[in-house]
Amino acid sequence: MAVLERSELEASPLADLHAIADQLGLEGFRRLRKADLINMILGEPTTEASDSGADDEDADEAPSPRARKRRSPRIRRGRGGEDADDAAAEPTAKADDDDGADEDTESSSARGASSSSRRGRGRGSRESGGRESSGREAPSRSARSESGSRRGGASKEEDEGSGKSADGVVEVLGNGSAFLRVDPPEPSDDDVYISAAQVRRCELVSGDRVSGPVRTPRRSERYPSLVRVDTINGTSADAVSDGARYEDLPVAWPSDRLTLGAKNTTLEAIEWLTPLGKGSRATIVGGRGSGKSETLHSLYEALREADGLEVTVVLAGARPEEIADWQGGSGAPAAALSFAASSDSQAQAIERALDAAKRVASRGGDALVLIDGLDGIQGSAARRAMSAARNLREAGSLTVIATASAPLGGETTVVALASTGGQPALDLVASATLHPELLVGDDGAEAIAKARATAIEAN
Repeated sequence: MAVLERSELEASPLADLHAIADQLGLEGFRRLRKADLINMILGEPTTEASDSGADDEDADEAPSPRARKRRSPRIRRGRGGEDADDAAAEPTAKADDDDGADEDTESSSARGASSSSRRGRGRGSRESGGRESSGREAPSRSARSESGSRRGGASKEEDEGSGKSADGVVEVLGNGSAFLRVDPPEPSDDDVYISAAQVRRCELVSGDRVSGPVRTPRRSERYPSLVRVDTINGTSADAVSDGARYEDLPVAWPSDRLTLGAKNTTLEAIEWLTPLGKGSRATIVGGRGSGKSETLHSLYEALREADGLEVTVVLAGARPEEIADWQGGSGAPAAALSFAASSDSQAQAIERALDAAKRVASRGGDALVLIDGLDGIQGSAARRAMSAARNLREAGSLTVIATASAPLGGETTVVALASTGGQPALDLVASATLHPELLVGDDGAEAIAKARATAIEAN
């Protein structure tokens, strides 16, 4: 034993000390701390033996119940009786492979056993006694890490695609997702799918020209997917997203009148007595059978081909027959939910349409959203939908015209319909437009005031 130097043993990892103790035939060495194990190898008394008054053999053969409870999970995990200290010492063992040589035969033999233990960690067994090395799991962890790295690299490579990029025009769908039409306006098999999250994050709207890298379709997918949006209408996507929030943009009263130009007497009365402008927040109100939905449809027909105006229709809580009439007419609604749909579903459909219209307005365009109607959703959701309308000083405008049984409050225009069945159906007393002089001039505003006064006297 004298040939074993304490300094060498202290510099050795615990796994090597276990190999030496096993080679020397020592008993109960696995539960010892490193300092006590070195004392045992050198033939010196251990602190644990002195404290307990029991020898190592007794301690190894009859461990305390607490020791058995602590060691039993390790016995189940390791086939060769390895404990957690072996695995914890493994990185150190790899770093200390080059120990100093000793000329003594017994020391060389001990180091040979230690070297055999280290080699066994690579092969999964010891040369000294056929036991499995305590480092047996290390190659498995390394293999799993390498395999995970390969999978991660493949996933990243798949996400980035094969260096392909796409450029096309966005077409936003009713569910919030979109397609990048590479040959607009017709769809093709080469179109690229854009997730709803990307549409919201980049505030994409139909008609935007977008470019970015493409990921090839996975097994369950039909179309390739856009990995990220690089440019929007020739501008960096980062620069576009750094713009001010829609709600923070400065606003002004509507001042650009919407010209209806219809021969319908009710629309003529609305155009001159309750004028609508770009950025108006308007409700069409009235009792049952007053013709609210019909008037909204007439407004759509009058404005759907207006220059520079992007018109969107949302049917929320409509009758199935009304939905069929819209879908079979000149333009299909962006969303069409019958009164059987939940109030939350109706509110979400309205909100999606308004989000797209906000993006149009914030980029300088003019959007109009027609909603039929607001009675099927909660009051807070209805007010939130109406509050989206505004005329932006430094950008475009968003006009919202919705049907409801009664005004919500906060409108710039209220179009009240009478239930008498006469023409025009406008109830001028209950109708009003704030600051009409900005839309029809001072003379027009004065004419509206006189007409209202006459209607009030008649009632």
